[in-house]
Amino acid sequence: MNLIIIRKFVTTFLVLLALSYPLITDALTSDWIPVPKNQYGEQLWDKNNVKKNQDGSIRIFSKFIPKGSSNITQNILYTMDIDCAETSFRDIAVGYQEFNEFKNNDLEWKDPNGDELILGVIGQVCAYGEGGTFDTDSVNIDEA
Repeated sequence: MNLIIIRKFVTTFLVLLALSYPLITDALTSDWIPVPKNQYGEQLWDKNNVKKNQDGSIRIFSKFIPKGSSNITQNILYTMDIDCAETSFRDIAVGYQEFNEFKNNDLEWKDPNGDELILGVIGQVCAYGEGGTFDTDSVNIDEA
């Protein structure tokens, strides 16, 4: 008798616990799109994390994989805004273990200055955005 009560209690508890944690499948799935590599490494952007900002720019997750990665040279994760009209960008936050570990205090728009990797990301993201295929949830610049 006590075993049945305990079993029902544990089952109810597990069901309630499972229901109290919503599934976050969008945040867990990534679709990394590479841009052409260069002598310094490789840059990728996540097609599943593209959002339009209130100012019309596009926010993405991007990661840089240095050539010959080691414990010293790790992947760098960027939360980046892209201004397609001006072909410019700004890094909102950076991380090494996860996105947005360190917020960037300098939110000035930057010219890619011939950086092939950044130009590749800007070109691909803007072409993707022209199709209107990204998340239309507006993102406030302070939400990084």
